[in-house]
Amino acid sequence: MDVSKESVKSRLKISDDVIITIARLAALDVKGVAGLCGDVSKVSKVRKNGPIKIDMMGDVAAISIAIRIRSGEKACTVANAVQLAVKENIQNMTGITVARVNVSVCGVVYNQ
Repeated sequence: MDVSKESVKSRLKISDDVIITIARLAALDVKGVAGLCGDVSKVSKVRKNGPIKIDMMGDVAAISIAIRIRSGEKACTVANAVQLAVKENIQNMTGITVARVNVSVCGVVYNQ
């Protein structure tokens, strides 16, 4: 008697809101980041005009994020650290491959 097993392939859909939240928390955790440029809200996600944008190409993500840095920090060093943190956190928490993380520095926050 032949017993054949059919494999069932399932897909897990991860919301853009989850990816945006992971990217936001990862970026804000980097030393030298004072904040994001703008507010992450439902309206900004719908209009795609917030500080974090996600482009999905199949199962691969491209992330764009706009940050403000603290005065006295090197922009290149902070941006590189944000790239690494965002990529690692998204890949580790969701399993989605991140092709690139584009970081824009839109401002500097001076100590008050």
